[in-house]
Amino acid sequence: MRDASLQGGHGDAAAIFLHGRTHGAWLDQPVSPDLLRRLFTMTIMGPTSANCLPLRIAFVSSAEGKARLVPLMAAGNREKTRKAPVTAVLAYDLAFHEHLPRLYPHEPGAASWFTGSPAATREAALRNGSLQAGYFIMAARALGLDCGPMGGFDGPAIAHAFFPGRAYEVNLLCNLGYGDHARLRPRLPRLSFDDACVLA
Repeated sequence: MRDASLQGGHGDAAAIFLHGRTHGAWLDQPVSPDLLRRLFTMTIMGPTSANCLPLRIAFVSSAEGKARLVPLMAAGNREKTRKAPVTAVLAYDLAFHEHLPRLYPHEPGAASWFTGSPAATREAALRNGSLQAGYFIMAARALGLDCGPMGGFDGPAIAHAFFPGRAYEVNLLCNLGYGDHARLRPRLPRLSFDDACVLA
């Protein structure tokens, strides 16, 4: 499936959106810390409400880190997580609003927009953190990395293990590296425009 309107341009949109795949098998090829820093820099350029940026990430690549993480995964996710060069724990910060005086300085009262109730704070953190998780995956693909986003884990235990003492909740995990394309299954069907969209 190729769309000429998505070819070319900065970052090659077709490679990012049409040809990117979810990987579960990985080549034995490391991901450099410099590339992870570039990935973060790209991720945080996507829009969030009042520039609130609630995403927090633990990049787990060491043997010690994987030894702590893998037992907290669902059984079906353990081996691919163990073998992935990096596993990104994508969390959101429930205290994100404390950074707004620096991140959104032209509105001194912006924190109050998100702190009317704990439920409102969590909703904003989850919504904007999920937006940033999407940016993260597309930025990783733009940098030549393959991704394997996952549910299936003990979120509170992972938050305690990798973000101790922080008001963070784990949203999803994403394995990163260079996928073994020979082990990909055929792409699954997608909904059509008419299945999913209305023109109002």
